[in-house]
Amino acid sequence: MKLSALALLAAVPAVSAFAPSASFSRASTSLNAVTTAQIKELRDATGAGMMDCKKALIETDGDVEAANDFLRKSGLVKADKKASRVAAEGKIVAAAEGGKAVMVEVNCETDFVAKDENFLNFASSVAQAALTVDDDDIDALLKADVGGDTVEDKSKALVAKIGENIQVRRVASMGGPDSTVGTYVHMNKIGVTVELEGGDEQLAVDVAMHVAAMNPQYATQEDVPAEDIAKEKEVLAAQVAESGKPPEIIEKMVEGRLRKYLEEICLVSQTYVKTNDKTVGKLIEEGGAKMKGFKRIEVGEGIEKKEEDFAAEVAKAASGN
Repeated sequence: MKLSALALLAAVPAVSAFAPSASFSRASTSLNAVTTAQIKELRDATGAGMMDCKKALIETDGDVEAANDFLRKSGLVKADKKASRVAAEGKIVAAAEGGKAVMVEVNCETDFVAKDENFLNFASSVAQAALTVDDDDIDALLKADVGGDTVEDKSKALVAKIGENIQVRRVASMGGPDSTVGTYVHMNKIGVTVELEGGDEQLAVDVAMHVAAMNPQYATQEDVPAEDIAKEKEVLAAQVAESGKPPEIIEKMVEGRLRKYLEEICLVSQTYVKTNDKTVGKLIEEGGAKMKGFKRIEVGEGIEKKEEDFAAEVAKAASGN
């Protein structure tokens, strides 16, 4: 039979953090070394629970800085346990400097935490750190410096504070000294960076907005892999094979449908969504630029979300298991 919380408390000798002479078996640690002000200071700094802060201060003889380290070490264990939980919510954050633009996807478990100030500040700091990393190397980003700690250590400390799995999932960068880049982030969930040769940042941002809305697969027809074109051509040929038309007519039908297919999946041949009066390619041309490429990322894409039985989840929480 499980003991009730009241019975467990009754079985433990009553010890007050403010008792004048109570002490532990370690001679160097005493409860009267801990004050409410210290507990509050440590709790404000770490976000940890009151009893956890109290325990940390007792273990470190009231040294707030040492207690902070104690909590962080304890928190890393908690973070490792939470790392296996699905984190499919989160935020896309962008940063730019010196002609380079970066986007990072930072994930958490719930939309509630995705709006938390601590999470938002962390995500912004990760984007700034990404500017110092070459290419899209996520491992290098996790090792990058953020306020004297690595991104990975900051992430684990945030897990301990917030109580959810936090993952820096990916980074996408574009641009350089000779490029024009523009980034658009829609509702913190979809991020697009466009790189042009020539033009200006506003033109790149306008194109990025189109990419966010229409989600083209490729920038230009030249970017489409030859095997994909061959496969689509084979499918189209099979669709019209039984039309009874002469081979030369069938070939023209296939070519026409293939051309339409490529126009639909390639950015520059799509109708510009903002005005519907020209293609994106024409918009770029009128802006005195050429398309170099784009990157589009969306929060949680490709992550399989775990379906939960809400009633069972509540019953499990109520039982304490």
